[in-house]
Amino acid sequence: MTRLPPFIAMRALEAAARHRSYSRAAAELNVTHGAVSQQIRRLEEELGARLFTRDGNAMEPTEAALKLAAQVAQAIDLMRSGVETLVRGAATESPLVLSTVHAFAGRWLTHRMSRMPAEVGQLELNVDQKLSNFVTDGVDAAIRHGKGPWPGVESVHLFTESFFVVGSPEFLDRHPVRSMEDIAKVPLLHHTGYPWNLWFEGHGLRTPRLPRGARFDDSAVLTDACLQGLGLALVREWLVEQDIRAGRLLKPLPGSIKAEAEYCFVWRADSAKLPRIMALRDWLLEEARVAMTRCPDEGLVADGVSGGGAAAGVRRQGQAAGPAGLGRLQGVRQQRP
Repeated sequence: MTRLPPFIAMRALEAAARHRSYSRAAAELNVTHGAVSQQIRRLEEELGARLFTRDGNAMEPTEAALKLAAQVAQAIDLMRSGVETLVRGAATESPLVLSTVHAFAGRWLTHRMSRMPAEVGQLELNVDQKLSNFVTDGVDAAIRHGKGPWPGVESVHLFTESFFVVGSPEFLDRHPVRSMEDIAKVPLLHHTGYPWNLWFEGHGLRTPRLPRGARFDDSAVLTDACLQGLGLALVREWLVEQDIRAGRLLKPLPGSIKAEAEYCFVWRADSAKLPRIMALRDWLLEEARVAMTRCPDEGLVADGVSGGGAAAGVRRQGQAAGPAGLGRLQGVRQQRP
């Protein structure tokens, strides 16, 4: 049985025949002119046939070389097609990994996943505070919180959040809140990332002396404490929409304050799973639109709330976009959401 020449030599033959130049073939294959020349000489020795003749500065392939080069090109196309089929199959069958944080996944996303379109396929939630780099961690897309832009990824705005005051029905029965002044008279729950002074300053009021209370650096845990009737809380609108609708939490005071930071869906444009990512993007955009229609923003832009800066989990220049983090609150220490 005839022994096949090395693939690298066959590849050098195909490129040299197509370009009619050892130099241009070498540039395409990212090797030296001498390497291509050496491979061609070895082929000629193994096959016992002349493959190229020099014509001035050009290397003219012989008829035998042209026939062999055409067959090599077909083989390369076949291998490329096989690899692309494998990649497409993996992109279709493997889970689509979405990175976000615990609070957003549990309080917003999972309530809507039953309506997710079939084109998205299997979705895997990567609930983590760490930044995602979209290369080594297997993440395909992420929901981010901040101002962007984030280099290296595409992004689209989902919604901008608002903050308002809530309490459980039982708590408000025991501690009626009918005015701004009443806030200073009842037990309060405090978030280390967005303190109560934002509420007062957002309404153009001076912050009164407020009672101490339990402090939290996690929005979901703060909301759970509020549901247990432990105190009045300043919360994110999207975080409690289900509890408000079900009557588990009430808004004793009208109005809200609007943060300038936005929630964005981000992804890599060169992902092999791009059609599924686009289906997920379009679905999230529609869900965000419907949510904003049901809960229209009625708030003011608080002077103390802004969306830029180096928030925990928000992408800094040169870093990859990852799970959501809290936008910078002016003069407030950054914490996770």
